[in-house]
Amino acid sequence: MTGLIVHEWIEPHGGAENVVAEFAARFPEAPIVCAWDDTDDRFAPGRTIETWLARTPLRHSKVAALPFMLPTWRHLPGREPDWLLCSSHLFAHHARVASAPDVPKFAFVHTPARYLWVPELDGRGDSFAARLASRPLTRIDRRRAQEPTGIAAVSEYIARRIETTWGRESTVIHPPVNIAAFAAPPSLTEADAIVASSLPGAFVLGASRLVPYKRVDAAIMAGEAARLPVVIAGDGPDRPRLAALAERARVPVTLLGRTSDALLRELYRRATVYVFAPVEDFGIMPVEAMAAGTPVVARDIGGASETVVDGVTGALVSGLGAAQLGEAVRRAAEASPHDCRARAATFDGRTFGARVATWMAGLGADVSAGDPSSDTRGRGVSDGEHLPPDAS
Repeated sequence: MTGLIVHEWIEPHGGAENVVAEFAARFPEAPIVCAWDDTDDRFAPGRTIETWLARTPLRHSKVAALPFMLPTWRHLPGREPDWLLCSSHLFAHHARVASAPDVPKFAFVHTPARYLWVPELDGRGDSFAARLASRPLTRIDRRRAQEPTGIAAVSEYIARRIETTWGRESTVIHPPVNIAAFAAPPSLTEADAIVASSLPGAFVLGASRLVPYKRVDAAIMAGEAARLPVVIAGDGPDRPRLAALAERARVPVTLLGRTSDALLRELYRRATVYVFAPVEDFGIMPVEAMAAGTPVVARDIGGASETVVDGVTGALVSGLGAAQLGEAVRRAAEASPHDCRARAATFDGRTFGARVATWMAGLGADVSAGDPSSDTRGRGVSDGEHLPPDAS
């Protein structure tokens, strides 16, 4: 027998998906249960087991699927595993195997559901329907959060949120970052090399999914205040607003759209500073920028405040006013690339799987199986298996 890895849903890219990939590498015999898998080949055929939601239009709407996730996670079929390891930012920590409800469960928590517990940080909690549903859902969520044998949090910031919302203590295990990938000069395609060669010699970088809460507009404000050109990498629904801001900006602003991984690494290396304005649970991109030797301007709350060292590897700000951002850029630009790289190295993902296994073993889990050098695509159950619906 082996364990069972549980994850909300699998996107093509994302920090949470990197966590699951590391779980899969450490425990190569453990199947991965998810609401749906939107990747083509990240894991070996049959390694992931999708729920019944994957066969419905609900997979295209997380909001519409949400009410059905609670009963689905509570009735996972199959033989009794040795343990459950849940990667949770919504309700995956509710998971239970129907035939073995008392199997030890370990929750790696990116955050308690933001729209429930901190709606001011998540617009999904602002609607009338969400507010109406939040009271019973918070009661259920708090009760089920008492079930895990142990809880790990991605940052001290989230550990405090877990204690406040669920009344549970947790162990902080920072998520994995591939430091080596950002420390070395990337190999660029001819097209990417042309883009890179067209960039200014010094610039403020903003890079993210272009959605409002990521506050990529702060990079434009910072560039204006520091009188530096701005380069924006990424795409999303906020792009038209950012394009309008770029047109009115007092400094040149280049919107590159979605970039390759190699070009993003080159942008990190060339940037004077990277501006990261959202309040995130952890924030992988500031660590990536530091791994490339580039200092970071970030908020003084949230996960980035635990990775960026104010005055050493960047600057932390309490607000996003133009004057404060401009001064932060000037302070951050004085940081040593060596100090940035040294700080980033403390978050190297190569030790992540071992830390998770040690944490689980310390709480009594049998985690003797698993090779940290294994292919993350691993092996799994029969191809095409789905979890059936169960609304009881």
